Amino acid sequence: MMPVLQPGEDFDQYRLLELTARGGMASIFRAIDTESGQVVAIKVPHPQAECDVVFYDRFAREAQIGWEMDHPGVLKVLRYENLSRVYMVTEWVEGCLLRAILEEEGRLAPARAIAIALAIADALEYLHARGVVHRDLKPENIMVGSGDQVKLIDFGIAARARSRRLTFGKLSSLMGTADYISPEQVRGKRGDARSDVYALGVILYEMLTGHMPFPAENPLVAMNARLMDNPIPPRESNPSLSPQLEEILYRALERDVKHRCPSVGELACYLQRPSQVPIAERAVLPQPVPKRVLIYSALAAIPAFIFALLLFVAARQ
Repeated sequence: MMPVLQPGEDFDQYRLLELTARGGMASIFRAIDTESGQVVAIKVPHPQAECDVVFYDRFAREAQIGWEMDHPGVLKVLRYENLSRVYMVTEWVEGCLLRAILEEEGRLAPARAIAIALAIADALEYLHARGVVHRDLKPENIMVGSGDQVKLIDFGIAARARSRRLTFGKLSSLMGTADYISPEQVRGKRGDARSDVYALGVILYEMLTGHMPFPAENPLVAMNARLMDNPIPPRESNPSLSPQLEEILYRALERDVKHRCPSVGELACYLQRPSQVPIAERAVLPQPVPKRVLIYSALAAIPAFIFALLLFVAARQ
């Protein structure tokens, strides 16, 4: 088993400066390439993770896609040969995760939210044109730098258009995050570029309202909600949103892929010219009844049921 690396150590051609993140499966260090002087990030799997076949597959996929992509909105993986152990070297990005921004600020001003969404859409359009679908788009996988420039990161479950389809047995580790996963992925389908459109729609909804379109504490409830329920109307949470912007969110969050905005490029066009987006006639369907209301109603019905049963028994005697 390889020893765990510590800040200040040298290994291969890198000097580790500081540990910037430590997750359940890997640690990320800021480091200096001692040959070029370039500041880089190094992602080092924990020793126990290197033996996990699923994690290793994700790690290798992320590195391969990162080597091949070259776009300012996609984290670049630097290719080095003859590494002494399993790790990944990427460009160093100054900034913070979109999740941290949302936790600190709540909902964002519409102009800023749209600008961030357009930057994400531009990076996704580049990926989709090259046959790559991210499939795990979420604020935790989006770095935001100065001027709200974005970098998409973590391509561990990304898929190529012609790669093999995932089976349902692998969904637990490979299908994405419950709050951002598309309805078709919940049903066990592989997901395509329109699944990324859906996830971007959820992120934009969250940036504009400060909450999820299908809020739920339980991940299984959240996934089921997008199959059965309607999103909370965005303008109920943020009345300052225009009807056209609400319509754009509805188009991105369509349950049926045939009715959803077909590409991130088209979604970007809507966001660039929202005043030109016609508002569709939509049937007003009831929102789901909160779970606690159903529980309280059931508890309140028990005494009435017992009383009716006693009356029935008394009448029969």
